[in-house]
Amino acid sequence: MPIPEAQLEIWSHQGSIAQSSATYNTIRNVLVAAGTPYAGRTFEVFLQGSYGNATNIYAESDVDIVIRLDDTFHSDLEQLTAEEQAAQHAAFEDAAYTHTDFKQDVMSVLMRQYGGAASEGDKAIKIEANGSRRKADVIVATQFRRYWSFRSTRDSTYTEGICFFNAAGDLIPNYPKLHATHLTTKHQDTASRLKPLARVFKNMRSLMVDVGLIEPSTAPSYYLEGLLYNVPSGLFATRFEDSVVNVLNWYLQEAARDDLVCANEQFYLLRDGFHTCWSPAECNAFITAAVQLWNEWH
Repeated sequence: MPIPEAQLEIWSHQGSIAQSSATYNTIRNVLVAAGTPYAGRTFEVFLQGSYGNATNIYAESDVDIVIRLDDTFHSDLEQLTAEEQAAQHAAFEDAAYTHTDFKQDVMSVLMRQYGGAASEGDKAIKIEANGSRRKADVIVATQFRRYWSFRSTRDSTYTEGICFFNAAGDLIPNYPKLHATHLTTKHQDTASRLKPLARVFKNMRSLMVDVGLIEPSTAPSYYLEGLLYNVPSGLFATRFEDSVVNVLNWYLQEAARDDLVCANEQFYLLRDGFHTCWSPAECNAFITAAVQLWNEWH
């Protein structure tokens, strides 16, 4: 039998707001304090992830925070001509204060404040939960520019994002502000149904992990949001039961899977071998498990 509407309605509710907000504001105040080693530099602190996008569920405890250095940036020049690439290289000098320097300084600030509760992970600095403080991930990034044209520093076009390095030294670009903006626009286009439905699917995922239908790493929230971003707006129905069925049937029967994009519209959603893309096999595994959970509900 299908999952009852009453259960889906419960799953559609947003998770912790007050604690997440307090956690973000507390950590932000630490990062922007006047006495930090980078206090005189140009940087920005903002939210990304499920809480920042209002798609968080109670099972998701992390608060994802970005601190982005804007004095330094990395570039994607693939869309430029050889002449434009040469002009861009000539226009800028290598940064004296690098991402490595910035991350070391941010880490020192967080360790001074949180001690052993702050540790360096593969992509982010992790701050453990304590009391009312929720677990937090701090992404230390620099500005990232995907250039579309370049004639001079005053005559260029680019899409702005962030980038950071994982523990293996791979540069990973992302566009969290575009992701958030596009999700909100889609949410409005679906009569405010996208974000509650995202929370339904995230709760389904959590249950599928608990009962062993999928591995915990199979369906990250970022990619689930990206998948729903591609669903035609007319398939977001008044009832959650209808919406879930519509999404699953659309993916299985209609979706042009190779053409699906991440919500930031800068990367394809389904590709193997990219840090910025969801493995097609893992997406298929999630959909298969969701159908099984739906059909075998009791």
